[in-house]
Amino acid sequence: MYKSSLYSDDLPIYEISLRDQLLLRQLEESIGKKFFQACDSISRNLLTSCHWYFSTDTGVLALEIVCHNHKSYWFVQHILFQLGMTLTKFTNNAKINIHPPQGEGEPWSMKVNTSADDIG
Repeated sequence: MYKSSLYSDDLPIYEISLRDQLLLRQLEESIGKKFFQACDSISRNLLTSCHWYFSTDTGVLALEIVCHNHKSYWFVQHILFQLGMTLTKFTNNAKINIHPPQGEGEPWSMKVNTSADDIG
């Protein structure tokens, strides 16, 4: 069996402690509040008609938007660019997951990436 030459503190973490989970959830909620404040009034009004929240999965910040009806689903699709631009104020690597009304199709994702090549 292979034995690592790294100290145990240098090895990757396989389990996240309850405290770390709590801190991560608080961070997601804080980003959500700041994101909502940074949105324009049209985006804020639309977000209030949906269920939305932030999550982090494999280190990528994800904006989850759950649409309850076809009207909000349609409008969310038309403001994705604005939502993505606002999201870039918080991270260089994120995604937006859009969930249609229940039973009306599959969720889909859009990556939001910025790099030094995109600036300037």
